[in-house]
Amino acid sequence: MPKGVAKFRQAVVGKLEAEKDKLTPLSQEMFWQLVAEFAALEEQLAYDQEQLDTLAQTHPECQRLMTLPGIGPFTATALVAAVSDASACKNGRQCAAWLGLVPRQHTTGGKERLLGISKRGDTSLRKLLVHGARATMRWVGHKTDRRSQWMRQLLERRGKNRTAVAVANKHARIVWALLTHHQDYQLAAG
Repeated sequence: MPKGVAKFRQAVVGKLEAEKDKLTPLSQEMFWQLVAEFAALEEQLAYDQEQLDTLAQTHPECQRLMTLPGIGPFTATALVAAVSDASACKNGRQCAAWLGLVPRQHTTGGKERLLGISKRGDTSLRKLLVHGARATMRWVGHKTDRRSQWMRQLLERRGKNRTAVAVANKHARIVWALLTHHQDYQLAAG
């Protein structure tokens, strides 16, 4: 089966039409009922997406978060719902740690050793932030601002996955700042 909703739907309907003679009436009825359920789910999903977009466009905190590249309506509403009071975290690092986006620390004798990300906290929010970071990384080669230069250098040194987590960490810290200081994100010129 092809990938993508529209192609999948067309392929299933085409296959049912083409194989109509080989299927029993009961199986035809069941398959067409599944196609109808799939269409109903698509309609419900479209309605829910429209509601989410409307909420994100009208809520001031969501609007503020959507000024940050890589954060869309879905991520913004999820962050606002989960982080009801951003001032509960003392700083942006604590907010990123709450989401599980900072390195674990092992300190002994005054020597600090940073390990991999902690992966504690809300996995769905962390996943949304990492996917948003990956989306911003796709366009980093076309931009010349300081943030894009930092991301390019990090990509060369550390690779795609570590860069995505580092950018997600930075986004979490910026989200904390946007929510506590009540101002929009402003991209610094290169």
